[in-house]
Amino acid sequence: MSEEILIFGHKNPDTDSICSAMVKERLNIKNGHNNSKAKRLGAINKETKYVLDYLKLEAPELIESVEEGQKVILVDHNEFSQSVNGIENAKITGVVDHHRIANFETSEPLYYTARPYGCTCTILYKDFVEKGLEISKEDAILMASAIISDTLLLKSPTTTKHDVKALEELEKIAGIDIKEYGLEMLKAGTDLNDFSEDELINLDAKTIEKNGEKIIIAQVNTISIDDVLKRQEKLEEAINKAIEEKELSLFVFTITDILNSNSKLIVLGKKASVTEKAFEKKLENNTMFLEGVVSRKKQILPNIDKNI
Repeated sequence: MSEEILIFGHKNPDTDSICSAMVKERLNIKNGHNNSKAKRLGAINKETKYVLDYLKLEAPELIESVEEGQKVILVDHNEFSQSVNGIENAKITGVVDHHRIANFETSEPLYYTARPYGCTCTILYKDFVEKGLEISKEDAILMASAIISDTLLLKSPTTTKHDVKALEELEKIAGIDIKEYGLEMLKAGTDLNDFSEDELINLDAKTIEKNGEKIIIAQVNTISIDDVLKRQEKLEEAINKAIEEKELSLFVFTITDILNSNSKLIVLGKKASVTEKAFEKKLENNTMFLEGVVSRKKQILPNIDKNI
């Protein structure tokens, strides 16, 4: 078994998951934990690839499982259903996260940092500052990229004053125009043409379990909801296949327009009516338009969760 401390975000990783793992590795090394190593639990999406290409960095190594007793640190998640295979038997030594705490239990004490910020990298930025550690230009761009991604350039309702302050300071260190860089980064993530329907519904999919029900809430960003909906029939075929194979009660595929800050849901499964209660709207052709809704964490998941 590896003596390394493996650091990783959730399955189907987004930019915050990847950047947080990389930054946490660097932060640990600065604090003398040289055996720390960032990993990933899925493919790199196009938005994250833009960041890594910009910095000329390699993506963390992909892992699919961990051995019993392996030391790990979780970033950008805590729910076991979203984590690596074998997580139940790993030794979790730390968590850095900005989500709700659910289905989480350890046999030993650990370092756990949870703050209701818009991004995990905002928490890590504060850790650098509080410890008086120098932030390199590369670290600054990694953290700024994650904040831009999770807050949609500070336009998401998940954005806090801490995210705003962190991004302002990171922009100074990075020496780049954050708005210009951020728009290009976000646009890179909206190029969905190369993905199959099966890949699309799994690009950023989170599994939630409650009251014996298993649901997935997936999300893709776009600059044209209508362009994605042209593929609705095939997307529904892929979603129904996932429902059958994973024994899901509900699958919510969220198509988010990052320019106009709206979303359209494609909803399937025996618990589809839950979304009608959650948002007090009727599904039409298995879809629902939600004006002003862009955040899965703050606007979609809580409403669905309380109606399961």
